[in-house]
Amino acid sequence: MAMITSTPKIQINDPDDSGVESLKTTLRDDLTITDGSFNGSSTPDHFSTKSTKTTSTFNENLLSLYTTDDDMVLVHKILAQLKKNGIRPFQDPRLIEMMDNLSIDPAGLTIPSEIGVKKQMSRSDFIRASACCADVLNSALSANMVIPDFTSFCQEIKQIYEDLKDVKGGKNADYIPQLARINPDFWGISVCTVDGQRFSIGDTKIPFCIQSCSKALNYAMNVAEHGPDLVHRHLGKEPSGVGFNQIGLDKNGLPHNPMINPGAISCCSVIKKDWSLADRFDHTIEKYKQMAGGEFIGFSNATFLSEKSEADRNFAIGYYLKEHGVFPENTNLHETLDLYFQLCSVEATADSAAVISATLANGGVCPTTKEVCITPDAVRNTLSLMFSCGMYDYSGEWSFEVGVPAKSGVAGSIFMVIPDVMGICVWSPPLDVLGNSFKGIEFAKKLVDKFSFHPFDIFMSESEKIDPRRNQRFESKEIQILNLISAANNNDMVLLTKYFEIGIDFNMSDYDQRTPLHLASAAGNLQVVKFLIDKAKVKVNPIDRMNATPMDDAKESQENEVISYLKKRGGKCGAELVIEAAVQY
Repeated sequence: MAMITSTPKIQINDPDDSGVESLKTTLRDDLTITDGSFNGSSTPDHFSTKSTKTTSTFNENLLSLYTTDDDMVLVHKILAQLKKNGIRPFQDPRLIEMMDNLSIDPAGLTIPSEIGVKKQMSRSDFIRASACCADVLNSALSANMVIPDFTSFCQEIKQIYEDLKDVKGGKNADYIPQLARINPDFWGISVCTVDGQRFSIGDTKIPFCIQSCSKALNYAMNVAEHGPDLVHRHLGKEPSGVGFNQIGLDKNGLPHNPMINPGAISCCSVIKKDWSLADRFDHTIEKYKQMAGGEFIGFSNATFLSEKSEADRNFAIGYYLKEHGVFPENTNLHETLDLYFQLCSVEATADSAAVISATLANGGVCPTTKEVCITPDAVRNTLSLMFSCGMYDYSGEWSFEVGVPAKSGVAGSIFMVIPDVMGICVWSPPLDVLGNSFKGIEFAKKLVDKFSFHPFDIFMSESEKIDPRRNQRFESKEIQILNLISAANNNDMVLLTKYFEIGIDFNMSDYDQRTPLHLASAAGNLQVVKFLIDKAKVKVNPIDRMNATPMDDAKESQENEVISYLKKRGGKCGAELVIEAAVQY
């Protein structure tokens, strides 16, 4: 198969320096832009030369969108576009090495909120600086992410936030003073997609205890480490049909499921049961941090002490489970209950909890670090139980109306998981009569009213709901043509078919006036050539800047099958067209 003989290039001429101040506002003061570029093509001294990450190559065609006539890359425009598409350059662990390479102050002497980066740099220097995360940049800058029009999606989430901001309802949990004292007006929503796109609004950086949300995480960790067979020797899989703290067992003599207190206590008894209590706690906290991509995970000792002092019911449950032989052999009941209270007292923020939820949505792989945190089978089991049992006595109605796996906690948080799309954490302390966040429930209802996130929305062909997932309609024409010519060159019929189905113009051309048919002909992709001519009805003889047609490309590459097919469809060389035009004139 022949290679592409010319690189399409879309240039930005005469970069406008007057846009710097508006850019600072766009980036919310996260970066300080200063003029300057690296001299020559040598690698700056502070560039990372040793990396444990796999390097990749920046898409040359994509990079041309941010390159001036004198081959300088407009770094500030790239960073602004990343933020627009939901990637946080200064917080995303995947971009840390690149941002260090782009920093004016490699010694780290500036404070984090005022990190200086070059406004522009040579193309070769930028390619080297970004090699550590080029795959992320390629996806983010081309909007080839799970939510391609992230700006519009965030506007809808913001509108729901504003609609509910002043809504009153429910009251704080008050069985311990620490929960009763939380400001009931706290209200935050944080989103993290499986591609690491982030959006936050409201009180998303204030720590809260995750309470019962820990139950889902403990179960996932246990299944990943010990396997489902061992874990389910000590707890069941069925909705209980009774209150979360009821004393009772299922027909098999086990707690009904890990999302209610008896099952959660039993689940804690399995966590590294032969280790010391301190090591068991540390191990679990480290797993939480890993799932959160290294973002905030804390601990409220005051909450732990209050939980333990008001734990008569849970002690009764514990002794009941011990009496019925539910725990593993030689379980220390008091240590197991201490671990249970401690893990309910772990703190997160809506931001860090959204990443945890997104890790579950991403099959156990943290979107912002790409670390495998939980095995896929453990994620499947966890989401199944969150779907059927995660919302206390509202679980059935939640599955019916909202339809996504979720877990709530009495501090007012709800961890929502939209598989293969995103994780969401909403936090509002006042609870409804069933113990779920009042505003959180209202948010979820509005979310699925607006977006087709319910798993059975696929049957509603007449629905006016928005599907914000991958959709090439949202791409700019520049991105569309880059993707089109790449697909034509790489024989990517899947992408070409998707573009055709949504009415994209296949006659579009790049900077050199080369069309997808030029690239397919040069590469010898006969299937694509037939598709473009017979199905997409493209022009057979488009002329590029060098007066070459697809026939010229096919002949230069000696693609005889393509040449024969083009002739049957009226394909001609550029020289022939020039002669014909002259004769007609």
